Amino acid sequence: MTYRVLSQLVPILPGLFLAWLGDMGWRKSLIALPLLGLMLSRLVVLFMLILDWPLKVLWVEVIITGLCGGTTVFWSGIMTLLSLCSTGQDRSKLLMRAELISGLSGVVGCLTAGHLYDFSSPTLRPGVVTLLLCFLLHASCILYVIFFLKVGALCDNKTLKKANDEATWDHPHKVSNIILLWVSVVLYNAVDSSTRNILVLFQLMEPLHWNVIQVGYGNASGFLITLSSFLSSVILSRWLSDSALITIGLLSNAAGMLPMAFATTTYMFVIARALTFFSLMPVPFICSLLSQQVHGSSYSKLLTSLQLSLKISSAGTNLLYAKIYKETFSWFPGLVLVLSSLISTLAIIPIRIYDSRLSVRCIYRVIEDEEADQPDLLLEKQEPSGCGVGELEPIQTGFWARGP
Repeated sequence: MTYRVLSQLVPILPGLFLAWLGDMGWRKSLIALPLLGLMLSRLVVLFMLILDWPLKVLWVEVIITGLCGGTTVFWSGIMTLLSLCSTGQDRSKLLMRAELISGLSGVVGCLTAGHLYDFSSPTLRPGVVTLLLCFLLHASCILYVIFFLKVGALCDNKTLKKANDEATWDHPHKVSNIILLWVSVVLYNAVDSSTRNILVLFQLMEPLHWNVIQVGYGNASGFLITLSSFLSSVILSRWLSDSALITIGLLSNAAGMLPMAFATTTYMFVIARALTFFSLMPVPFICSLLSQQVHGSSYSKLLTSLQLSLKISSAGTNLLYAKIYKETFSWFPGLVLVLSSLISTLAIIPIRIYDSRLSVRCIYRVIEDEEADQPDLLLEKQEPSGCGVGELEPIQTGFWARGP
């Protein structure tokens, strides 16, 4: 747990600096430098295994990763590029698609990692093959970013101007909307990341007693949630608003954590896990709504700051959950999962407040046609920030109505 907390706190200052570089035009730095840190850290651990270095070398590994930004800055860089090359109307789907690709690759990694880790020989220790593969994959990603990724082609001036125009709608609650969305995603992510860490202990120890291969399959089932969440978002987004999909995701997470806390067999755990099949929808949809509140030139700072705040909150809840789990393990090891269910339900409140402020989707203003001999009054529809730009046609309103 200390290792995880350190990995979440070290990237704060480097992340802010890289976010500033990204908004200054160095978009690739948000992706290339974190990948370089990850590659070097894997190399350090590889040498630790081969040369039998002491376990304290892992502190060097986590510091190298953090100083280069780590996965926090890497993922915010991905979201920044996707936000810049999309409009507000399709941004949530694009971010959800990125979550899907990440989840599917996680499924492959989890299914193979357990088997590759046990591969050894008289000259190779367990884990060496896994680290070699990680090093090669990170190196290939860096080469792709440097030589093949065309950031200028993704973020052309027309797309950036359109993204900026979407954020200029005059809305009286813009700042408070950002705060509401921020609070909701922080509450959700804090319990989600902390629960994932505790689930490893929950699976290895009583009452489940899983082995390493079973844990790999369990993690793979967790990543499969990205597939179910993506398909659900694609289908349901035809009729439901983004805030409604966020609420469904939060309810799914809460509904899955509660019965999981009382699971005593693998069969019961799998059933409870199935209830969380929509639980990964909130973060990409909230990130999409947040990006629509600011200009495109501030995406890096906003999304990186968001990711860093998520890491800081996760660090605090990781320590709290570890303490609670240690104190309650002997009589009720699933208490932290019950707590996660309650907090996930609590995160729905800011989303409901946000949605109630956007219940009136269209604001009309009267403009005068200067070309006509007699001024004609025309209605020009505007969208509140965060709703996207739609066509000039009647639309539904309300919490469950799909925005224009």
